[in-house]
Amino acid sequence: MELENNILTLSRKLLVNVDTAHRRFQHSKEEGVRGDFHSEVKPFADEVKIAADAWRESAANWVRTNRPKNLHANQIETAADYLEVISVQAFFPETSKKRFLDQVQSVEFILNSMIIAIEQAAGQPGK
Repeated sequence: MELENNILTLSRKLLVNVDTAHRRFQHSKEEGVRGDFHSEVKPFADEVKIAADAWRESAANWVRTNRPKNLHANQIETAADYLEVISVQAFFPETSKKRFLDQVQSVEFILNSMIIAIEQAAGQPGK
């Protein structure tokens, strides 16, 4: 259960990071201002990368072992890759809005699906 708790914690943290990136993206688009690389972009992207890498490994192992019905290891890889991309692109007003929002939606779906799959496997839906 320790692995599952770790994945749940990381999944929820990454959902917060996605929300932060989304809000930052909206600010960049509205104001037309790029984030400062050293004081904003790099620290946020580094934080997301550390969490995404840990999540990628744990979640992929869990998916391969437990084989949830609607979740596959390649989705975990895609979500982790998108997390890294949106954590940087959020700070640039020239980022494609459609692509950014599509990636955010995809990551949120996969993170939420992971949380649901673990909770169902543990017999505690909706927690």
